[in-house]
This record gives sequence, structure tokens and C-alpha cells, in this order.
Amino acid sequence: MTPGGVASPVVGTPSELRIIHALRLKGFAGTDVIAETADVGEAAAQDVLEGLANNELARYREGRMTGWMLMPAGRARGEALLAEELDGAGKRAELNALYQRFLEYNQPFLGLCTEWQTRMVEGEQVVNDHADKVYDAAVIGRLAETHSAMQPICGDLAALFDRFDSYGARFDDALARVQGGEIEWFTKPVIESYHTVWFELHEDLLASLGIERSKEGHS
Repeated sequence: MTPGGVASPVVGTPSELRIIHALRLKGFAGTDVIAETADVGEAAAQDVLEGLANNELARYREGRMTGWMLMPAGRARGEALLAEELDGAGKRAELNALYQRFLEYNQPFLGLCTEWQTRMVEGEQVVNDHADKVYDAAVIGRLAETHSAMQPICGDLAALFDRFDSYGARFDDALARVQGGEIEWFTKPVIESYHTVWFELHEDLLASLGIERSKEGHS
């Protein structure tokens, strides 16, 4: 049951796509996080979420962890709305081109994350304890290079659809924190680390283009 058990409006509001998409990106989150991600007011987000729950598109879970999650039907609904938005705007080819540019950096970035989390010592891969500041500085330097390459892509994405607006600033914040000594902001999950933002951008592109992550790169 949704919080309070109050009857909720039927889906189909202008905020529906933003809310469903936010749920897809976050996986599981509270109303406040979904509202912020979707860039809508919390009360409006709550109304849409309750409507989604009443239509079995989303579910509110209580317990040790409390929050909203998207159901399979909600995921399909979101993909349909995204396709409608993309084709209605006539921007599928442009978005796909930007996705291809993103892919040029995806595997190298994931490799960089592995280098950050592990090191080769005497021919063996070991967990990086971050005691070697020279090693860490070199990896952070390569992250900064990746960041410089990604910012124009983020800008071009934001020019296509305003829901991509936040990525550039979120990458900026994560990099600044890492460079300032908050090293957990490189790859730590749950927080808005560089890797977290990267994962969400990747998922955003896949969802927008209707590509399954497991089938990415397969014709």
C-alpha cells in the first residue's frame, strides 16, 4: 500500500515520464530523492508515485529499507514514453551519435575504476590501499582527462533534452571531491561518486534509445 493509503490520481500527468525515469535510474529511492532527480516538487512526485503504484507500475516498500521501486510494467511504460518523446522530437539519430561518443570512453573509464580499486604488486593484482600517493595521483590525473572529454558530450546531451542537464555539474562535483582528497567519491556506490553518475548516464542513454544493457554492442 502507498503511504497513508490515500487514493491517488491516474497516471498520465506531465511529470509521469520524469518520475518513471528517475525510478529507473535510481533503482530504489525515497520520494525526496525521486523528486530531486526528476526535478519536480516533492508533493507532485508523491502524487505521481501513488498513481503509478495504483496502476501496478511502481511499488512502495517498507521495512529496514523504505522507498519506491519500478515494476516491470513501469519499466516498459517508461521505455514507451521515452521512445515517444525521442521520435516526436525527431532526435533519435542525434542522441544515438552522442551515445556512440560516450561508448568511446566507457570501457576505458571502467578500466580506470579497476586501476583505482586495485594495483599490480610484484605481478599480482591486489586491493589498492591508497598508500601510494604517486600512483593515486596518476589515476586521478587520467580521470581528469576523461572528465575533460566527457564535458562536451554532457553539454550536447543537455542541448537535446533538458533532463540531461545535471550530469555535467554532477561530474564536476565528484571530480572536485576526489581531487580534494575525498577519494571515496571516485567509485563508492550509494553516494554521488564519479562512477555512480557515470552509471546513471549510461543507463539514461540505454533507456532513451531502448537498448538493453545485457545486449549492448550486439546486433
